[in-house]
Order: sequence, then C-alpha cells, then structure tokens
Amino acid sequence: MGSSPFFHFLTLGLFGERRKHLGVVALSVLLLFLLAATLFISSSLHSSLSRALEREPDFVVQRVRGDHLLPVPEEWVDEIAALHGVTRVAPRVWGRYYPKPKQDPFLIVGIDFLEDQSQKALAKLVEGIDLRRFLAGEKMLVGAGVARWMDRHFYQKDFSFLTPEGKFMKVERFGILPSESDLVADDMVLLPIETARRILGLGEEESTDITFDVPNESEWPNIEDKIAALHYDLRVISKKENRAAYTRLFDYKGGFFLVLYLIVLLAFVLILYQRTSQVYSHEKRSIGILRALGWSIGDVLRLKLYETLSIVIASFVLGVGLAYFYVFIFQAPMLRQIFLGGGMAGGDLRLIPVLDFSVLASIFLLFAVSFVAAVLIPVWRIAVTDPKEAML
Repeated sequence: MGSSPFFHFLTLGLFGERRKHLGVVALSVLLLFLLAATLFISSSLHSSLSRALEREPDFVVQRVRGDHLLPVPEEWVDEIAALHGVTRVAPRVWGRYYPKPKQDPFLIVGIDFLEDQSQKALAKLVEGIDLRRFLAGEKMLVGAGVARWMDRHFYQKDFSFLTPEGKFMKVERFGILPSESDLVADDMVLLPIETARRILGLGEEESTDITFDVPNESEWPNIEDKIAALHYDLRVISKKENRAAYTRLFDYKGGFFLVLYLIVLLAFVLILYQRTSQVYSHEKRSIGILRALGWSIGDVLRLKLYETLSIVIASFVLGVGLAYFYVFIFQAPMLRQIFLGGGMAGGDLRLIPVLDFSVLASIFLLFAVSFVAAVLIPVWRIAVTDPKEAML
C-alpha cells in the first residue's frame, strides 16, 4: 500500500468526521487535565516537603502525658547529650498562638542562634538577615501567610501578643520569610527564643521538645530505645516517621483523585466502545469499499490506528499542557485547597514545577491503550467481514 493514498484517506478520515473527533478530544482533554493537575500538585508538594525535611533533625523528643504535650525540662538535654553516638542536641521552643478565637493560628518558633542545631534547621529561613539588628529588641520574622493576615488587620509594623499572664507584648515586624520556604513557613513567626518562651508561657529552663542527630543511621533503633527508657513520659519521633506521615497524607488525597479518575476513564471507555461498536452505516461502507479496493485487514487497522493515535496524542499534549499552566503558572486555584486546606497556611505557597516523566508515560499508556482498544476492536470486527456485507 503506497503512502500517498494512505495518508490521503487518513486526512479525509480526520477532517471528514471533525465534529465527532473534536467532541472526543474535548472530553479526553478534560480527563487528562484533571489527572495530570492532581499528579503535578502531589509531585510538587512531595518535592518541597523532601527538601524541607532534609534540614530537619534526625529525632525529636517530646514529653507526653495523656496525649498532651508538656514542657520538657532543660536537664533532659544533658541526659540525651551524654549518650554515645548522639550529636547536635538542642532544646526547641515552638507552639501555636491564636490571634483571635476560632481563627487559624500562628506557629511561634523560638530561635537560639548559639545552638548549631537551630542554625542548621533554620539556615535557609534566616539567610541574608541582619542578625545584629534582629536581636536588638523584640523583633520577629513572619511567613507570607502571617504577613498577609497582619496587613489585612492593620498590623503592618508590629503586633501585640497576649501572654498567658494576661499582659501584652509588642513585637516589631522585622521582615518576611523567603517564598521558597512557604510549605513549612507560611504560617510561621520566628522570634528570639526567650521572647517565644514568654509568649508561650514557658519557664526559662523549659522547652517544647528536644532535637538531636545520630550520624550513624544503623544506630537509630538502638539510640531510640535508650532514650525511650530514660523517662516514662518521653516520646521519640524520627525524621522517617514525619516523612511517612506527610507522604501518607498527600498520597491519600492524590490516590482519592486517581480512583475517581479510573472510574470516569472506565465509564468513558465503555461509552466509546459502545458508540464505536454501533458504527455508522457510511463508516461501514467506507471500510467495505477499502477492502473491495484491495486493502488488507492490516491496512484498514493501520489507518484507524493512526487516526486514533492522532486523537490520543493531541488530547494528551493539550490536557497535560493545560494542566502544567494551571498548576505551575496559575498556581492551581481551587484544586490546591484540597491538598493544602483553606486556612492561612498555603495561601501564598508557590508550587514548584516538578515533572516526573515516568508518571507522564504511565498516564499516556493508561489512556492510549484503553482508547485504542475501544476503537480498534469494533473496526476489526467489521474489517474481517465480507466487503459486500459491510457495504450493505
């Protein structure tokens, strides 16, 4: 079969039934757009979270009674630091502060710039900050979400925190944390550690928790058991557990969308198969005429395969391209709230472009194979019949 007649008939098939093809392309683009947008958001959040957790300490020690966090005494720091294999032990001060009842809270984080662990975890957040000016008085660094809330409520220069003693503490706004840290710092307020203690009602020798590193990863279980045996109300949380918890959260939301997509895709394929099975009489005649002119069954199937692949590729490029612009250029309005929630955190979070080509290939194969099968099976059933019968 010469290439010129073949591509002539291919062009006629595509443009002759353009209204039908455009309808199929529109529905296919919608399905691919929703799936690709969901996977783009999930991949971007996974990537941002992985980079954020790389700067986190290996372990966190908390004091828990009845599932309630209690302040950790300072002497626990010395007990943990005395264990062989443990490094970078540091107390950490943090807590939630509600500016108004039933509103989204700030995450108060106290910084001790004399501690190596604090410098390691918050190095990116305070990069480029004039620490001498920052420490000269009651000052704070705020995340983009907190800054937006304060601007909306006319706290452009400072904010007065209400301490547990019932007194107000005015703290000056020193700057805004960098936008690339929005996933972990959007609702954060960074303060000198002593200022944070007063706002959260902690004593001078108390902390929220203790962090430390264990350079030898094979020693993690052993060190974890030793620390857990120090006090009955002590809980040890590893970086792996934190990563797994966040991963489960994002995978659950992404997996929920994937299940919905598979259900819709199955319904779409069934409808497409049913409609293609009831091939119009002029299409049957077209296949019969091609067979009568000497086209083999393979030539007919190849013609329909190329026609179908043209629709599949056009739908895939349009659907994935629109999803990319929707997620990474327009920052996924509405859909991002399903992953991040509608509160203060995540309001200004920038979704960083992340492309996983293995995921894109899986989407294409899943869609293309089901689509092509739904079209070619009915065409094959007609092509194997007698040309005279097909032209009736």
